[in-house]
Amino acid sequence: MMREVNFRLMAWAGLTLLAVVAGLSQPTRAADEWPTRDITFYVPYAPGGSTDPISRKYAELLEKQLKVKVIVENKPGASATIGTGAVIRAAPDGYTIGLGSSSSLAYQPHEMKGLAWKSANDYQSIAKLSDLPVILAVPAEARWKTLDDFLNEAKANPRKLKVSVSGLRSINDIAIQQLNKLAGLRIATVPFTGGGGEAILAALGGRVDGVSGFAPGMKGQIDAGKLRVLAVFQEGKYDLLPDAKPIGETPWKDTFPVGYYVIAPNGLPKPVLDKLLAVSKVIVESDEFKSFLKTNGYTWDPKIGDDMKKELASYDSKFRDVIKFLDDDK
Repeated sequence: MMREVNFRLMAWAGLTLLAVVAGLSQPTRAADEWPTRDITFYVPYAPGGSTDPISRKYAELLEKQLKVKVIVENKPGASATIGTGAVIRAAPDGYTIGLGSSSSLAYQPHEMKGLAWKSANDYQSIAKLSDLPVILAVPAEARWKTLDDFLNEAKANPRKLKVSVSGLRSINDIAIQQLNKLAGLRIATVPFTGGGGEAILAALGGRVDGVSGFAPGMKGQIDAGKLRVLAVFQEGKYDLLPDAKPIGETPWKDTFPVGYYVIAPNGLPKPVLDKLLAVSKVIVESDEFKSFLKTNGYTWDPKIGDDMKKELASYDSKFRDVIKFLDDDK
């Protein structure tokens, strides 16, 4: 009788253990098999600016690597914090990832309360896609033919000249504020929630004097002779717009290129994270991606995982200096 009881207890314990193991192995198996369905890639900016081309190119190459559809969804608003927050708060299963910028990831937490992130520790760094220099352009018929013309008038008339930007304290706004800080100017910036496309239209329509933005979103208007580029905020010649004057040739050399990054929620299962890091490294180091960057005016500077995280952390002191200037100027 005792032997029969022991047998039943052992059988029950064995079945219980099998059930526990099965329950534990199911998510692990799902992670190992990732991805098995479409992936959503959030872009926290409106269509028509500099983020669309690079987001869609990464998504295209990610589809090829993973053999599933990657759906690019624009989710603009609140200086790119709505779409960025949607990625960071998403379920950490690898099916929601997105684009972040040095502004949305590293600057906005200093300015906006209640965000889902305060530092690079609050989301998963996947890959840096590129840098992109800011350019300053004016309508082709504008009276300013050179950067010096524009800056001399800005110096003589504080706060009179207005430059459109794609969102309050976006990098193209910060670039102008940094120029104000270093050159003793007060060029006014006018943010547009509709992104780079709306900022360009504001300049073309005469609502502002110029536009601060990025070449991928402006090049069509530049090539059509509707916009004249006065400056590029970088050291050395900009291959895409070789006639643009580099800020590095002026006394005010400090610049803020925008960095574009792929992010995911914290807590991704290790098999998912490892695979996403590996395929992203393949993408950003591929000849196809590098050729795309060069053709469209982006700068190749790949960083994966922790290296990307370190770069974002390094922006902290530079952004704090700009914030202090803006606070002191109120």
